[in-house]
Amino acid sequence: MLTTNERLQEQLDFLAEIDKLKNVFRQTWLLDTDRKENDAEHSWHLGVYAMLLLEHAADDHLDLLRVIKMVLIHDLVEIDAGDTYAYDEAGIATQTKRELEAAERVFGMLPPDQAAELRALWDEFELRRSPEARYAAALDRVQPFLHNYLTKGKAWREHGVTSDQVLARCRPIGDGVPALWRLVQDLVQDAVARGWLGE
Repeated sequence: MLTTNERLQEQLDFLAEIDKLKNVFRQTWLLDTDRKENDAEHSWHLGVYAMLLLEHAADDHLDLLRVIKMVLIHDLVEIDAGDTYAYDEAGIATQTKRELEAAERVFGMLPPDQAAELRALWDEFELRRSPEARYAAALDRVQPFLHNYLTKGKAWREHGVTSDQVLARCRPIGDGVPALWRLVQDLVQDAVARGWLGE
C-alpha cells in the first residue's frame, strides 16, 4: 500500500503490474540481432510508427490519440497470456481464450471507468472495425515484418516461414495503410529471391 487514496492505489498497482510487459519476449529480432524485442519495446515502437506514418493511413480523419492508446495497451494481455508467435498454429488455436481471460484480470485492476475504457480500446483493436483500429493493426503487422526483412529473414528462417504465410498475415496492412501493403508485397518477393523467406 503506497497511498490511502483507493483510486490512486489501483492506478499505481496497475502501473507496477504492466512493468511485467518488459519481460514478455517476442520472436522479432532487434535490428542489430543481439536479442529479441520485448512487448514493451514493440508497443513503444508502434506509438512512434503511428505518429510518423499517419499521412499514409487509408483514412484521412483518424483520432491519433486513440490510435496511440490502442498500440500502447494492445499487448498488455500478454502479461498473462504470453506472446503468441504469428505463425504458431497451436498457439493461435488457444490465443483468444487466453487473451480474453487476461484482459479481464489485467484491465480489471484499474478503477472501473478506466478499466472499461482500456478494455473497450483493446476490443476495438482486436475487432479492427474502426479506421483507427485498422490503422493500428496495420502497424502491428508491418513492424515485425520490417524487422524480419531488415534482419535478412532471421526469424522467418528460424521458423521455416513461407511467403504465403507472410502475405496472409500481412494482408490487413492494406486496410490501414495501402502504401505499406504494396511495399510489403514487393519486399516479400525480394526476400524470396534472396533466400530469406521460403516459397
